[in-house]
Amino acid sequence: MKQQHLRKELHHGRVVSCYADRPSDIYAMFLDAVRRAPDAIALVEGDVRWSYSKLAVRVDACAARLTGLGLAAGDRMGILLSNRADYMTLLMAAARLGVVAVPMNIRQRAPETAYALVDSGSAAIIYDDSLEDQLPNRASLPEVRHWLPYEAEAAIWSASRPEASATAPVGSVVGEDDPFCILYTSGTTGRPKGAVLTHLGLITICIGSKNHLQLQDGESMILAVPASHVTGIGLVMMLSVCVAGKLVMQQAFKARPFLELAQAERMSFAIMVPAMYKLCLMDPDFANFDLSSWRIGAFGGAPMDEATIEALAEQAPQLTLVNIYGSTETSSPAVMMPLGQCSSHQDKVGKALPYADIVIMDENGRQVPPGEQGEIWIAGAMTVPRYWNNPEATEKGFASGYWKSGDIGKMDADGYIRVLDRMKDMINRGGFKIYSVEVENALMAHGAVAEAVVVGRPCPVLGERVEAFVVTKEQTDDASLRQFCAERLSDYKVPDHVYIVEGPLPRNPNGKLLKNAVREWLPALSESLPA
Repeated sequence: MKQQHLRKELHHGRVVSCYADRPSDIYAMFLDAVRRAPDAIALVEGDVRWSYSKLAVRVDACAARLTGLGLAAGDRMGILLSNRADYMTLLMAAARLGVVAVPMNIRQRAPETAYALVDSGSAAIIYDDSLEDQLPNRASLPEVRHWLPYEAEAAIWSASRPEASATAPVGSVVGEDDPFCILYTSGTTGRPKGAVLTHLGLITICIGSKNHLQLQDGESMILAVPASHVTGIGLVMMLSVCVAGKLVMQQAFKARPFLELAQAERMSFAIMVPAMYKLCLMDPDFANFDLSSWRIGAFGGAPMDEATIEALAEQAPQLTLVNIYGSTETSSPAVMMPLGQCSSHQDKVGKALPYADIVIMDENGRQVPPGEQGEIWIAGAMTVPRYWNNPEATEKGFASGYWKSGDIGKMDADGYIRVLDRMKDMINRGGFKIYSVEVENALMAHGAVAEAVVVGRPCPVLGERVEAFVVTKEQTDDASLRQFCAERLSDYKVPDHVYIVEGPLPRNPNGKLLKNAVREWLPALSESLPA
């Protein structure tokens, strides 16, 4: 795919910058990769090494299976899988048919899964067999017609004859403005919101990221972040298809296996959170791994400290670090640091990518001058048009095509953007974004809890840890409350500690919790808390 110029187009009632020469949809982008590199390795997972032509046959078989189940364009399908090669199979089969994927984190619990399935109106869910015990009660979700364990489905795709593809219609009914997937992200009210990512949005970030990062066909990438995350979908899986590259799936990130894969597969590009880079550097044999092919190391989700940047520059001098800023609502990157400038602009996240329109707005909805702080608003072809089934959240979160990020930042006269704070009390634990109100709601569901507040505590490795303070109305303890949360929330959202305090919690005259006052309690606890 050649570098292309941008032009203004109308999509979803918004005038946005689009690449003039682009695939018509995600499946068309996949077919183009198959055409360009039919014999190149597309996917690696353990003993699995599929070429693009092999993957295409498997996609056809999967599409035929979904068609046979009655799924058609516009239907939604939940995906609760770990980082498997067949994640790509499912996404491309869904794209071919116009079926809308609903990826979900394997660490979530039954109530979270049930909410996503009900809110999206999913007709089917395919899930890892090992997660059977974490699924919601089927009888309570009659609208989900098909519960499909992965192992059985994988056997069907493997056994399908090539002519089975004839039973699956080509997705000619799919338009680039149609939904490709729905990703659920927590909101300030604690109710998850389904961001609608379109074919056009993901194609836009793929072309723009390829251009900015100077990627070539055949790049080797490792998926070390969850496949269900916007970064895993957009900036790894879809980007690998865009460049007809090799995608290596790591089931769950561990530094040593990651380094072994990077060496064995001649990895050239990866994106991780800063904590992952730190863990790699902590491996005593880091210097002995041959990482000479690793050219681009993208990171996001948290700032990277100076010591880590310097250590990587010394021990992996061929590696160019690139800071990235984006979100689920922007289909992943809206901002990237220009190549080679990460070290000289450590307090910035980069500049707006060519397709992104970013402004800094004050509380009255007026753009502020360069250097002044305000809320970061983001628009462009990659910005989602709406939240699924949630017009109230859409109206609140968007204005004239811009998504209001909730982040406080600045843009200098040269276009460099600095993120100063998070307006929504979001906690960033190892790159996983946690909204404190969601954890507070879980604690408040416990019969012994009268009040609850959750804040982030700085952590040198994970960025932040989750700390909760509760006022109780009957006897309970930290372990019981944490276990209660663990049954309802993804494990990374569970508080590291729950402190029972004398009430009431600090509030302003309007009754709003004063989280800054609560954060002032943390230093007094620091000596008793682990790093």
